[in-house]
Amino acid sequence: MTAICAALLFFSCTQKKYANPRIQIETKYGIIEAELYPSKAPQTCAAILSYVDSGFYEDASFYRVLNVTNQPSNAPKTEILQGGLWKTNYMKLYEMKGIPHEPTSTTGLKHTDGVLSLARNVPGTANAEFFICIGNQPGLDEGGENVEDKLGYAAFGKVVKGMSVVRKIYMLNDHEQMLTPPVAIYNITRK
Repeated sequence: MTAICAALLFFSCTQKKYANPRIQIETKYGIIEAELYPSKAPQTCAAILSYVDSGFYEDASFYRVLNVTNQPSNAPKTEILQGGLWKTNYMKLYEMKGIPHEPTSTTGLKHTDGVLSLARNVPGTANAEFFICIGNQPGLDEGGENVEDKLGYAAFGKVVKGMSVVRKIYMLNDHEQMLTPPVAIYNITRK
């Protein structure tokens, strides 16, 4: 009987906990846990997980916030919290090649509350900078009004635990869309 219990315990410990990979973002306000969707956004998830596995996000930060009060009054509004290395180690970003763009029309992932997506200039330039949607943001999907080229942003995951932490950081003081001061991301690791 003991051998059977030990075998069952071993088997349960070696099984994957989740159907999709998960990451945790460690901040001074708490931990944010997100599920990634590699079957829908394979290139984006592979790149993000390679950055996570290499320790790339150690000493990163949440540094930018878009809310309804800090955007031009005549522009479509977006509500996001953006993070990465831009404020703490932007030179690393120049060394990285861009991730091929995976639009929402291909992945089926929409920019809903808690969704993680890649920040970019033009398609194919996104790398380690990401943002988290605050509320539903359909203007960031392909064809949306918040992206001049209408190609949208590449969504790749969603917060599954810690959205209260995201909202707390989102509500902090900002000056011209930059959090003052930025909020440290101690590290991003696999869950």
